[in-house]
Amino acid sequence: MRRELTKKIEIPEGIGTEITGSEIKLKKDGKELVRKFTGFEIKKEGNFVVLHCGRATKREKKEMNTLVAHLKNGVSGMTNRFEYKLQVCAVHFPMSVSLDKAKNELIVKNFLGGVKPRVAKIIPGVEVKIEKDIITVLSEAKEKAGQTAANIEKATTVRNRDRRTFQDGIFITMKPGEKIL
Repeated sequence: MRRELTKKIEIPEGIGTEITGSEIKLKKDGKELVRKFTGFEIKKEGNFVVLHCGRATKREKKEMNTLVAHLKNGVSGMTNRFEYKLQVCAVHFPMSVSLDKAKNELIVKNFLGGVKPRVAKIIPGVEVKIEKDIITVLSEAKEKAGQTAANIEKATTVRNRDRRTFQDGIFITMKPGEKIL
């Protein structure tokens, strides 16, 4: 059954909103987050962003709820950046972790005694800090911060060895809103 569907998302004061066609730009203090949405009518009414669909089915309802969640994540990322913490664990060989800001990469040397360094891609718009054995990943976009943390964790995956014995690697210890350890 098709019916009319409308969702309103409140944008707090201090966050600028621009709507161009199917694109929404959130701006605050020189930071900018761009989202593209298709299939829905997007309007700005005061400090609200309104998503509207004239003849919505279950599928459109699911898509709209996903878009609302993305917008809310964008708004909360503009006020408080998303933070991931990773722990460097070196049991067998002392590994060194460094940043190459020119190439946007995190380089792990001497992982399990390997000669070739392991490289993790840092997505543009993400800030990475290294303090001894703690790596902090910060960003306004939740997806970018999460993907960068996953890239770093995946770069130190142990292959062809027993995981119970070789517990070396870089592991996510804290995600936004929850603590793993």
